[in-house]
Amino acid sequence: MFSSVAHLARANPFNAPHLQLIHDDLTGHRSSPAGPPGPPRRSRNLAAAAVEEYSCEYGSMKFYALCGFGGVLSCGLTHTAVVPLDLVKCRMQVDPQKYKGIFNGFSVTLKEDGVRGLAKGWAPTFIGYSMQGLCKFGFYEVFKVLYSNMLGEENAYLWRTSLYLAASASAEFFADIALAPMEAAKVRIQTQPGYANTLRDAAPKMYKEEGLKAFYKGVAPLWMRQIPYTMMKFACFERTVEALYKFVVPKPRSECTKAEQLVVTFVAGYIAGVFCAIVSHPADSVVSVLNKEKGSSASQVLQRLGFKGVWKGLFARIIMIGTLTALQWFIYDSVKVYFRLPRPPPPEMPESLKKKLGLTQ
Repeated sequence: MFSSVAHLARANPFNAPHLQLIHDDLTGHRSSPAGPPGPPRRSRNLAAAAVEEYSCEYGSMKFYALCGFGGVLSCGLTHTAVVPLDLVKCRMQVDPQKYKGIFNGFSVTLKEDGVRGLAKGWAPTFIGYSMQGLCKFGFYEVFKVLYSNMLGEENAYLWRTSLYLAASASAEFFADIALAPMEAAKVRIQTQPGYANTLRDAAPKMYKEEGLKAFYKGVAPLWMRQIPYTMMKFACFERTVEALYKFVVPKPRSECTKAEQLVVTFVAGYIAGVFCAIVSHPADSVVSVLNKEKGSSASQVLQRLGFKGVWKGLFARIIMIGTLTALQWFIYDSVKVYFRLPRPPPPEMPESLKKKLGLTQ
């Protein structure tokens, strides 16, 4: 599958421009008539520079592997960094009478558990979200290439928002299966006082009590929370980047420095993060309560919480997810820059489509 995807990637509308430059150079070289050598062509110089710039081809196995590694760093590090805020948010969701707000939640936690108590659940958070990031970002790139080639160049451009939504939803389906066991352990550690303080204590205890079901009973609510979240995260980010370069940034992306491009990435990531937090918060509340309780179903928890209950802790989650999403995109894009991976610019309308619409003469 991956070899066929890599082959198709060379022709898709999100492809890196240097491949086309190389192709133009080779065909131009073959068709040039014999004669005295002239000055070097500009396209040849651009192609040579691009070959030196990128460490691999867009859509190659190396590209997907390094994108997955970028996902490990972006998700694993950022989620671990906000464990204290996540802990208070989860406790507000499962025990709103005791933890009445963000500041009150921090105060109560510090009083009962001390500073070390704010780090509870860091190990399952780091492991679980690293695995999730590997699948989320790695598979997103795979599915984006796969679906764009199924649609064809023109339809991939016209339906690019739907393409982003479909590719991110497909990737997140597998990412949540990887995340579910560690997410279940994390919530038990953070929301059940005295249950367990470490992953080493929690995992065997959960397995002894409920078997494998303890680790995967929250996967359906995770899909409810994470798939809409990820669809918003990727589609909103991609379209926001496109809009920023079109309407806000005073010069084309090709003329921006790497640092300037990363600033655009961070801003677009934060905007996407705010919307992500809102669309996924009700399901997040259900997951927190479900993983704390034994024998409850998602529908039972949702019915008990009611409309008002599922929105508890939203402000904390907007702060957490907005910052977290912005940092994730920043780290992910930085990994691409560091490893010299192809970073295609926002897609432009294909020439064939411009002719059909009468936009070119």
